[in-house]
Amino acid sequence: MINSDIISKSNDAALARLRADYDALGEHLDRRGIDIAAIKEQVARYGVAVPSWGVGTGGTRFARFPGTGEPRDIFDKLDDCGVIHQLTCATPSVSLHIPWDAQPAADLNAKAEEVGLTFDAMNSNTFQDQPDQAHSYKFGSLSHTDAATRQQAVDHNIACIDLGQQIGSKALTIWVGDGSNFPGQTNFTKQFERYLDAAKQVYAALPDEWTLLTEHKMYEPAFYSTVVQDWGTNLLIAQQMGDKAKCLVDLGHHAPNVNIEMIVARLMQFGKLGGFHFNDSKYGDDDLDTGSIDPYRLFLVFNELVQAEDTPDFNPMHMLDQSHNVTDPIESMMVSATEVQRAHAQALVVDRAALAGYQDENDALMATTTLKHGFRTDVEPILAMVRFEGGGAIDPVAAYRASGYRAAVGEERPVVSGAGGGIV
Repeated sequence: MINSDIISKSNDAALARLRADYDALGEHLDRRGIDIAAIKEQVARYGVAVPSWGVGTGGTRFARFPGTGEPRDIFDKLDDCGVIHQLTCATPSVSLHIPWDAQPAADLNAKAEEVGLTFDAMNSNTFQDQPDQAHSYKFGSLSHTDAATRQQAVDHNIACIDLGQQIGSKALTIWVGDGSNFPGQTNFTKQFERYLDAAKQVYAALPDEWTLLTEHKMYEPAFYSTVVQDWGTNLLIAQQMGDKAKCLVDLGHHAPNVNIEMIVARLMQFGKLGGFHFNDSKYGDDDLDTGSIDPYRLFLVFNELVQAEDTPDFNPMHMLDQSHNVTDPIESMMVSATEVQRAHAQALVVDRAALAGYQDENDALMATTTLKHGFRTDVEPILAMVRFEGGGAIDPVAAYRASGYRAAVGEERPVVSGAGGGIV
């Protein structure tokens, strides 16, 4: 964790400027009939989970270039995740990936308590083979033609649920790389039937208070066809499973130019929006830092979410899911968590009454201008004040760099090999 004196010193240098900016923004919002304190309170309540795997250096299909002080195991990962939350006050929970993070529940709980975190959704891994598994997932997992391979995948997902129950998780996320790479390789209908049958076995093992989140992805690693390729198929799966099954939306898992915010609205309308993996993309599933390419799209997604916040039992899970190939993963995670908070705050300051009126009057120009007014509002003073009042850093990246944390853990954690490739 970062020494509190370092955070205080960093904050002291920026506090006067922050107070002036916050007061100026408060006056501006007051003229618009918005209470800055109310917005700040809502932002302070919001949190986005970080993925345990996100604090390691990512890679491509061609190579991976490891960074200094990479985490050796889940306990190092939790240390890094604790630093992210300590400085941003925005990431109170961590999502584990099994078997990468499999450890005794007591040890996981003790470490999470030490670093001030809780556990978010569990993630199963049936898209790569592990050294000790009996059957290969080369040609699929939950949809494999071989019954024993499907059962192995089912059993693994149930084991994830069992561990999750012991550490306080309430959801299981399933993403499979199942599909085909050549025309004629598989029977589309039979393959999907096998997937549904296996997924129903996993669903039957869910505790009453749990949610099953299924994730769609248009392509990769299956490039000709993917079993769960889009939100329509994902919705069919959730409807087939039952009330505890919902859809997870990863911002990079869609065809180019797809209207993701409308997908969000559709899934919300029918009670099947279960959560998000936030990232950004330029060409495909790039897993770039959230808000680094299209912050307006991120804002438009939150515009839909804010409109539904008062809906009973509406509480989708929010998580970052990124691959950091050329940046310090901790820095990228902190910036991305802040960008998600920013989009939320911008959506909160949209004049909803005016927007609804323009929509009813079919005034397209004023409706879109109203949205842009919210998006263009500089809400940074609100985000920084939330961090300061929560004991975090006004400027998280500056405080992190001043702490020397990366160099310090680099002394303890040996450099890992960069050999080999693989999608992360």
